[in-house]
Amino acid sequence: MTVLMTGGCQCGRIRFTAEVEPEKAYLCHCKMCRKATGGVSIAFINPPRENVTWHSEPDWYQSSAIARRPFCSHCGTPLGFEFLEGAKAIDLTVGSFDDPTPFRPEHNYATESMLPAWADVRHLPGYTSAENPNVIDRWKAAGMEPPE
Repeated sequence: MTVLMTGGCQCGRIRFTAEVEPEKAYLCHCKMCRKATGGVSIAFINPPRENVTWHSEPDWYQSSAIARRPFCSHCGTPLGFEFLEGAKAIDLTVGSFDDPTPFRPEHNYATESMLPAWADVRHLPGYTSAENPNVIDRWKAAGMEPPE
């Protein structure tokens, strides 16, 4: 089932609307995506290109001979991945959606590059942002409440 969802970059300069199937997200573990995002993997959703409307055109970086990546040159937010020739679909970063909670991964991609230590972190202790007085104090010193 497809749903219409909105998203954009951190600073709000780039905005998009996309009709997506939230249960068809996936994690890409390829080395190029790791370098492009600075993460150990990246969560993507892959809607048809015609189901994505950019309300403000993103900046584009040609990351290889076969692909380019939309991003915001003002705040640095990575927004996706797209093949150069004949692309019928575009990957959008799950984290760039305003509400990514409906997304569910259905598979991993580029598993040959997966970092095993990061495959399952459920056993690690977890801490909330509210438990970090350094962060809380910095937000309050800036005259603001910490974001969720």
